[in-house]
Amino acid sequence: MEGKGVGYIENSSIAIKGNLIQEIGNADDIKRNYKADRIIDATNKLVVPGFIDAHIHTGIAIFRGVAQDMSNWMQKGLWPFMKHLKPEESVKGSMVNIIEGIKSGTTTFCDYDGRMDLIVENYKKIGARARIAELVNEIPDNVGDIPVGELYPFNPSIGNAKLKRNLEIFEKHHGSENGRITAILGPHGPDLMSLELLNEIKEYGEKLDTKLHMHVAQGDREVDQMMKRYGKRSVDFLEEHGFLNKRLIAVHLTEATNEETKRIARSGAGMVYCAGSIGIIDGLVPPVYHFSQSGGIACLGSDQAPGNNCNNMINEMKFAAILNKVKLADPRVFNATMALRMATIEAAKVMGIDHEVGSIRKGKKADMIIINLQDPSFFPIYTKPIRNIVPNLVYSARGHEVETSIIDGQIIMENREILTIDETTAISEAQKAADQIAIRAEKDILKAESDILTMVNEELL
Repeated sequence: MEGKGVGYIENSSIAIKGNLIQEIGNADDIKRNYKADRIIDATNKLVVPGFIDAHIHTGIAIFRGVAQDMSNWMQKGLWPFMKHLKPEESVKGSMVNIIEGIKSGTTTFCDYDGRMDLIVENYKKIGARARIAELVNEIPDNVGDIPVGELYPFNPSIGNAKLKRNLEIFEKHHGSENGRITAILGPHGPDLMSLELLNEIKEYGEKLDTKLHMHVAQGDREVDQMMKRYGKRSVDFLEEHGFLNKRLIAVHLTEATNEETKRIARSGAGMVYCAGSIGIIDGLVPPVYHFSQSGGIACLGSDQAPGNNCNNMINEMKFAAILNKVKLADPRVFNATMALRMATIEAAKVMGIDHEVGSIRKGKKADMIIINLQDPSFFPIYTKPIRNIVPNLVYSARGHEVETSIIDGQIIMENREILTIDETTAISEAQKAADQIAIRAEKDILKAESDILTMVNEELL
């Protein structure tokens, strides 16, 4: 992933010492110049930088599949469950989500959720790289009971507690685990907190010299809230108050116009595109291609299991490419190379970690995955006169082809087995927690009368 494309090198080897890449080059030269404690034979395999999931909420993974194919997915689908979620249950579901990501090639999780002070321990146990942020807002727990279209009430004490937790996470965990865990700030969105709290977060961003991971123009609900509260759309509001700059990681931009998108791109802010999530939840394709064409740096995230269902970056690359080809009625746009770069080096740039990860380069952290090219999904392999490995990875692979995951120089998964935790136990414990949530939430689920409940009652599910 060096240069303007994918940086393809054939018949090469990589020397790793500690957590750093020492050398990349001809296999015979590497063998001659380095004595290895261990050699991993990657014959007939593909080695690529580990995928970076630039936007994921692992804390609500325990609600996968409860809010699809429906309107008002948050209020009627997710909130009846969320009201009954305990922090320890969120942590259990999060671990399964992280397992899912690792087994499909994700090595860096840009996790953005509540109670990140607890969830961060999952990353320490399993050995993944994480760039974490507490989800900061001023919204009371009963927000799901507020009729659609009414203004959300703000509770400053809630916002202060969540910001305090985000700052404590930064102080306690930023740079921990040999630098594998880093922290940034996580304002939930301009519609979900007061301007006073937003400005306070901006000041901390400048003081700590860190990024702000924030939903921006993420839906018509947000635009409606902003117009009613401030008489301005989100992008105009954020620009007026000095948020459009290189610190901003703008997630979704679902409702951004082309003109607004261009302004954000030219401001230096990055964009995260969650193709599967927004496609399933809203049936829309955000303006990511226009953002890139306007000079902005964009990347991919899988978002959350209740909306996307699938936290698999290979799936995300395929979705992103196909949806944009359909949107623009042009099979040439958003090619496989663009998709793969958005899951690796471009994601690293957006998240501010491209000096460490995102490509395989001497001196960078040893985060990489080994993919089996002899799986049927890669058949056949052509290297001359054309190469089809990258198109096969983006359009044909499904994630199970990832055999080995190396994160920070440590082998975390080998031959599809995660070495650092007991996967079966983690899934079993999370399922028990899900069973208990369903019991506690039943009355609220029935009261919500969601589309998915109707489908169950009509025996369509």
